[in-house]
Amino acid sequence: MSGILNRSSSAGGSAPGQSGPTGKTHDGSSVLRMYLLLLQGGAVVALLAFIVVFAVIADNFLSLRNLTNVAVQSSLIAVVAVGMLLVIVTKGIDLSVGSVVALSTVTGSAAFVSYGLSGAGVIFVIVVTGAAFGFANAFVFVKGRVPHPFVVTLASLSIARGLALMLSGGRPVRGMPEVVQWLGSGTLLGIPVPAIVALLVTAALWVLSTRLVWGQWIYAVGANEKAARQIGIPVDRVLMSVYVISGTCAGITGILIAGRTNAGYPTAGNLLELDAIAAVIIGGASFLGGRGSVINALVGAIVITVVRNGLDLIGVNAFAQLLIIGVAVLAAVEIDMLRGSLENRIKAIEARRSA
Repeated sequence: MSGILNRSSSAGGSAPGQSGPTGKTHDGSSVLRMYLLLLQGGAVVALLAFIVVFAVIADNFLSLRNLTNVAVQSSLIAVVAVGMLLVIVTKGIDLSVGSVVALSTVTGSAAFVSYGLSGAGVIFVIVVTGAAFGFANAFVFVKGRVPHPFVVTLASLSIARGLALMLSGGRPVRGMPEVVQWLGSGTLLGIPVPAIVALLVTAALWVLSTRLVWGQWIYAVGANEKAARQIGIPVDRVLMSVYVISGTCAGITGILIAGRTNAGYPTAGNLLELDAIAAVIIGGASFLGGRGSVINALVGAIVITVVRNGLDLIGVNAFAQLLIIGVAVLAAVEIDMLRGSLENRIKAIEARRSA
C-alpha cells in the first residue's frame, strides 16, 4: 500500500507542490480521493459483484421466490444491524441483541397464549422487552461507569438467553396473533412485509442520524467523547439512547421472527449479534467510532444474505460459509484501516497545500 501511496503522491510526474505540464499543482490528493471513493463505496460494489456472479453460476438465483427469500432473510439481519450501527458509531458494541430477540419472542408468545393479549398488546410487549434490555445495558454501562460495554452486553447475552429458556421451558411456545404473523410472513403489494419493516426502520434511523441534532451528537461522541463533553453535549444520554435503540431494534426483529414461526423461540437469534456486527463493518463503519451509515449497514446485511444464499444454491456447506463470512469481515476491517490511512494522507497533503 505504501507503494501505491508513494506513486499516487507523485502522479503526473511532478513532486508534491510542484507544477505539472498543465501548470496546475499535482500533489496526488485527487488520485488518493479516487481510491478513497472506491473504498467508501465498497459495500455497494461488492453487493453488485456478488449478484452478478451468483446470477451467472446459480440458475435460480434471480427467481422471484429466491429474491423474496433473500429480502426476508436480509431484513432480519438489517433491523438489528442498523441499531447496532449507532452503538458502534459511539465506539460501543451490543453483544446481547441475539438473545434479546429470543427473549422478546418468548414474552410475546406468553402474552398471547397465557394472558390473551391482543395483537397490539403482544407487539407492545415484544418491543418493550427489547427496549428494556437496551436500557438495562445502557444504565449499567453509563451509570455504573463500566470502562467498556463488552462485558455488560456479554453478561446480558447470557441473562436474556437464560430467561428465554426458563420462561419457555426450553421449548418453542406456539401461538401468535394474526397481525404478528402478517408482519413476519405477509406481503404488501407483492413485497414481503419484513422487508418493508426493515426499510422503515432504516429510514427512521437515517433521519435520526443525519437530520436531527441528536444524530450529530452521536457521531461527535464517537469521534471524541472528551471533546463532546467539553462543548456541552449530553454524552451520557446519547450513549444510553443508542443502546435503547439497539434493544428496540432487537425487539422489532423479534416480532418478525415470531410472526414467521408463529411461536416464541428461546433459541431464536442465535449468533445474530455476529451477523449484525459483520453487516455494520462490511458496510464501512469503524470500531474506532464516529463513522458509519445506516444505509450502508443495510447494504452490509444484504451482502451477507446474498453470499449465504448464493453459496447455498451452489452447494457450499454451512461450515465453509462460516469461514467465508469470517474472511469477508476481516477484509472489511482491513479496508477500514486502509480507508483511514488514505484519509490521513489526504489531510496531510491538504495541510501542506494550505501552509
